[in-house]
Amino acid sequence: MPTSNDRLESFGIYRLARKLFDDFWADSEALGKDYRGRELVKQQVRCLDSICANIEEGYGRGFGKELPQYLKIARGEAREAKGRYERCHHLLPSDLIAERLATLDHIIGGLTNTINTVERRKQVASEK
Repeated sequence: MPTSNDRLESFGIYRLARKLFDDFWADSEALGKDYRGRELVKQQVRCLDSICANIEEGYGRGFGKELPQYLKIARGEAREAKGRYERCHHLLPSDLIAERLATLDHIIGGLTNTINTVERRKQVASEK
């Protein structure tokens, strides 16, 4: 577990992605009761883990040109996870799906804002 003064741990979108991954454990119990749900669980756990892992790797490589690349991959995984949650409507309650979709929208928006900020700062720095 990262220490409380870890720069990554202060990134709210990362904390939200970690919480969503943890929340998925309960979702996977409900999905796992159906053979079709078990197939969705296998893919969804990879997506949700990949969101966190790509943010971690991007931060681990520093704030150079690679950070936006990894954040874009994380954003793509978040969009994939969102679509998969939408397809789980047969097996999960609609209010739970709405909550997960709202969380993923927040993650996607936060990643987009962070990518834009990092790329803008890089551009300004290169113009100097």
